[in-house]
Amino acid sequence: MPLRRLALPLFLALAIAGCLPISAPPPQGLQPPTPALAAAAGPGSSGLNDPLFPLLGNGGYDVQHYALDLDVHVPSNTITATATIVATATQNLSAFNLDFSGLTVTEITVNDLAAVHTRSDPEMTVVPALPLMEGSLFTTTVSYHGTPRPLRDPAIGFAALGWNHAGNLIYVVSEPSGAMTWYPNNNHPSDKATYTMRVTVDKPYTVAANGELVKIEEQDGRRATYTWTMDAPMASYLATLVIGDLVRVDNERSGQVRIRNYFPTEDANRLAIQFSVTAEMIDYYSAILGDYPFETYGVAVLPFHLGYALETQTLSIFGNDGGMEGVIAHELMHQWLGNHVTPATWQDIWLNEGFATYFQRLWLDHKLGRGFLDTGMVSYYKLLKAGHAGPPGAVGAHDMFSSTVYERGAWTLHALRLQVGDEAFFRIIREYYRRHAGGNVSTAGFIAVANEVSGQDLTEFLNNWIYGPELPPIPEETITDTEGN
Repeated sequence: MPLRRLALPLFLALAIAGCLPISAPPPQGLQPPTPALAAAAGPGSSGLNDPLFPLLGNGGYDVQHYALDLDVHVPSNTITATATIVATATQNLSAFNLDFSGLTVTEITVNDLAAVHTRSDPEMTVVPALPLMEGSLFTTTVSYHGTPRPLRDPAIGFAALGWNHAGNLIYVVSEPSGAMTWYPNNNHPSDKATYTMRVTVDKPYTVAANGELVKIEEQDGRRATYTWTMDAPMASYLATLVIGDLVRVDNERSGQVRIRNYFPTEDANRLAIQFSVTAEMIDYYSAILGDYPFETYGVAVLPFHLGYALETQTLSIFGNDGGMEGVIAHELMHQWLGNHVTPATWQDIWLNEGFATYFQRLWLDHKLGRGFLDTGMVSYYKLLKAGHAGPPGAVGAHDMFSSTVYERGAWTLHALRLQVGDEAFFRIIREYYRRHAGGNVSTAGFIAVANEVSGQDLTEFLNNWIYGPELPPIPEETITDTEGN
């Protein structure tokens, strides 16, 4: 979204830098609309027609920044919160929608003027006092409270998405739709924004979140406020919080990248050893793709078996059963491809999971010796063939995290590498990452880069792997260098 590339207005930059509540936008957004504007203004759409989740996300605006101020009582799982959302109108707006589920809203203002709202969970329609002009920056403030509840999604039937409460622990795992369980947002990966989170908790709880921990402020000796900032654009499903009895462990740096992990106090020593490989992995992937895209990285490990891990931006979430080296590599790789380069729609999810699966195996091949990748990929090909795996680019919501996406997605990349050779393959991957860094990309965008960089028309070849109903044959080539040198 090119609007996000514009410099932030001074008021917004100061608000973020000082971690202050964000004030109203410049006077242009407060000017009374002309009669022509009022007549032309209309409501933004209540969904973005995503192929898998048509009602997720909303039209008519582009969010620039979320400032979330949450007061959390962990034992009772209750919050009192304010979300301040700075956005740019992409059309003349008489009303717009936010995705928000369950919690009680007490007040909404738009540009400091009281706004009317109606709810049909999970949609919340906001009607500002004055229509909003296309291109104007506007600020929406939502005050709310209650007990956040996770939701069930057909994409992940085994997991509760969004805000989760487990005794004296709170954790957020939202992919694909759970972000709306704890703050109002434009809940689609195509609308990325920066974040400030101020979270107040009772002592001795610790708060971990995305990005940089800016400060911890004492509140009357019994409470503390943690302020976190995420200055790189982030999709709503990647925003996270973990609140609990956690100890912070700082690992060896990778260049300028600070590595900070949050572990359960009773298991910190074992986990620190298990995740100590992170710096070496960052160096390895940086040599292939380009520098790690953020200033920090780390993991938050929960004190129980989770059954999966999630690549929340700069702070991946693991259960205490999930620290296998391949999984650590997989979630780290997502920081480049998935988080910094994000799919345009959920049907492009193979661009996340296929890449992370393949690069996880590149790491293991690098560690275990050449031959691991070739042998492993042939084995997975046989399993895909036996299982009649469908096309990774044409999945539905119920199978977007299936082996079709992960394994046939990874095989799509392996087949491309066999087809064009190592040198061209790694140039394609580097250019794909460079070109779309910080933004969103579709499958068509990936194919376009492959065609351009290779100098070949690979459209039919890649379409067969990505969209073909049958698994294509393996190209008859041999890999000679798993490092891309």
